[in-house]
Amino acid sequence: MTILVTRPHPDNDATLATLRGRGFDALVAPVLRFEPLPFHDDDGDYDAVILTSANALRAVDLTASRLLLLPLFAVGAHTADAARAAGFDRVIVAKGDAGSLRDLVLARVKAGELEASATLLHLAGADLSRDLAGELGEKGLTVVTHTTYRMAPVAAFPREVSDAFLANRITAVLHYSRRSAQAFLDAIRADGVEISALALPQCCISAAVAAVLRDAGATKVVVAAQPDENALLEALSRTLRP
Repeated sequence: MTILVTRPHPDNDATLATLRGRGFDALVAPVLRFEPLPFHDDDGDYDAVILTSANALRAVDLTASRLLLLPLFAVGAHTADAARAAGFDRVIVAKGDAGSLRDLVLARVKAGELEASATLLHLAGADLSRDLAGELGEKGLTVVTHTTYRMAPVAAFPREVSDAFLANRITAVLHYSRRSAQAFLDAIRADGVEISALALPQCCISAAVAAVLRDAGATKVVVAAQPDENALLEALSRTLRP
């Protein structure tokens, strides 16, 4: 069984190793390319940092930065690991999606652990799936967003991937974000393999990601029980179980 991994580098390396450890063959074909953007600390008076993607930290060098002294709210475990690796000591972890991150911040305000008028620094990508700043702003918090990277879609798949679709060598596809799901659709259409590709099981990390594939006509769409990779791979295993 060959699983197509559309996740960008370098996260796809860990996914590839995990899949092989579970007995799957895998074909790696990132549909988005990481591009860092210039970042300069504006010396703002921040009370905490919020992080919705590990990529936001990969794009910046925070060595000896004053920001490392602040508490950091991470969207999930993977992002929290990246924050700790970057030097943050006080990392508070949400349940894997922006909604739970918002609720976590507000819970800390309610508990008196964060000022009700706090100013938060959001390190983020260029394309946001949710207006977290607006939602927290409605509750009295100030969120300053700094864009540290963008993810550029690839024009098409490598030839080996298109050939694998046509030869029915791919068993299922893994999807990690709405943006990458849309880039996947654009790539299979550009390569002329849309029908064969969408006939396969599409395993999605969340319902929001799954909606992109369903709207495109995919019928074998599977959603992870929780928005993390372990749950996604469990969903994959259940789907392919004899």
